[in-house]
Amino acid sequence: MDSMSHLAPLPTRALGGSLSVSAIGLGCMGMSFSYGPPADTGEMIALLRAAVDAGVTFFDTAEVYGPFTNEVLLGEALAPVREQVVIATKFGFQIKDDGTPGWSRLNSHPDHIKLVADASLKRLRTDCIDLFYQHRVDPAVPIEDVAGAVGDLIRAGKVRHFGLSEAGAATIRRAHAVQKVTALQSEYSLWWRKPEAEIIPTLAELGIGLVPYSPLGKGFLTGAMNATSTFGSTDFRSTLPRFTPAALAANQALVDLLTQMAQRHGATPAQMALAWLLAQAPWIVPIPGTTKLARLRENIGAATVVLGAADLAEIDRVAAGITVEGARYPEALEQLTGR
Repeated sequence: MDSMSHLAPLPTRALGGSLSVSAIGLGCMGMSFSYGPPADTGEMIALLRAAVDAGVTFFDTAEVYGPFTNEVLLGEALAPVREQVVIATKFGFQIKDDGTPGWSRLNSHPDHIKLVADASLKRLRTDCIDLFYQHRVDPAVPIEDVAGAVGDLIRAGKVRHFGLSEAGAATIRRAHAVQKVTALQSEYSLWWRKPEAEIIPTLAELGIGLVPYSPLGKGFLTGAMNATSTFGSTDFRSTLPRFTPAALAANQALVDLLTQMAQRHGATPAQMALAWLLAQAPWIVPIPGTTKLARLRENIGAATVVLGAADLAEIDRVAAGITVEGARYPEALEQLTGR
């Protein structure tokens, strides 16, 4: 892969007031998991190193991605540049013990968290996890115990920062009272704006950063899909209500809005979607994922797209008239969020 050093330098942002990362990170899940068969390891190592060359310093993974293989991939790819990057990974699931992908149940018991941390450190080839998220809130374990366990890991030098993912506002407050929460990772984009009601005001009040995953709507907001798009059995979008043909057709209005705005700015719909997120607050750092160098270049380019107040007002006005069709997850998965 060729270098991307000719791109404009990526600005940095602070999560939780203390963790400095590139304004756009890289979500690495799709390299190993969920979006079809795993990509070629050599190609992904080259892509990850190209991202570093381009100024990306924030890389997101989890033990469940694979499981385990995504952490191993990042460990190999980033070992030569470990001091230049911030690696975030996650705990909170009991991985199936039969070797099949996925998880059997939630598990955020403190002893399990510490076992996961040690295993992740080995796979990531590092002595400290920069940001350790609880992947989903476990109702069987008080969040105070979870925060306390991560606090122990921070004091032991194995973890630098504590994060939560898809937690509700009350849980965020309770966790933060025990151990400072540096970042919340949750889905947020123009087609999933629920965090604006309670979550984002809570984060603003407490000084916690927001890391939007699926900032491009799992690919939909790039404009690369339409009502005839289909997804293979190993692509989890095939199970999502929002990716049925009827929903894809109904939600095209959102892509049309982004396309119109992008044309004015000499940008792409994906860049417009990311620029919109960056404009919402200086402590928001989206982590679009990709397995393609061209898409990586495109996503990084969003950091140079500047949206003025009139642009943002227009996007809000038009988007308010668009009803997004289809649930984002099947009910069983949606129940894991917002606790």
